[in-house]
Amino acid sequence: MTSVLIVDDHALQRFGFRMLLESQDDMAVAGEAGGGADAVRLVAELRPDVVLMDVRMPGLDGIEATRRIAASGGRTRVLILTTFDLDEYAFAGLRAGASGFLVKDALPDELLAGIRAVASGDAVVAPALTRRLIERYAHLLPAPEKPAGPDPRLAVLTDREREVLRAVALGWTNGEIAERMHLAESTVKTHIGRILGKTGARDRVQAVIFAYDTRLVHPG
Repeated sequence: MTSVLIVDDHALQRFGFRMLLESQDDMAVAGEAGGGADAVRLVAELRPDVVLMDVRMPGLDGIEATRRIAASGGRTRVLILTTFDLDEYAFAGLRAGASGFLVKDALPDELLAGIRAVASGDAVVAPALTRRLIERYAHLLPAPEKPAGPDPRLAVLTDREREVLRAVALGWTNGEIAERMHLAESTVKTHIGRILGKTGARDRVQAVIFAYDTRLVHPG
């Protein structure tokens, strides 16, 4: 059973989300919050699996609330929901520690699939958008003072795992990785699971950030 905290400053929006979630056998509504400050407090109290987080709210907004939830080190994952399909919101949310980004007009099945994916440790961002956002993030990294060998943090990965991580960072889907590397898609998922475990990444997006941090891939 996946527990979900709904965070939105519009009561009618929260009601709609609650109705949808309560129609599912594998989901339960842990609670509701009308603002970011309440969301941070309720996450600490209720420890939900997933937070559906609105961005634009009075007081503490969804981005800062996400940052505080992620910094707490708990297992709760955040799925950002916004009315506006803008890179700036997705970029800010992912940098704050969110595991996904969806617009509020997503189809019910898409939203439910997104919640399940985030709860299982995956990320809910289109691969092309992931690459575009992380490219922007990567340009903010300080340039290395001099050329160096592989980052020692990559030593925990096998050659195949580094190859798969590089492909993930380039925006390939699991199906594309499987086809191009002549692997079963289940094998790709196994590799990604091991990569997350070894690197300490919370999800696919955080693994991509790790790939850029360690210079396994480079901007452009």
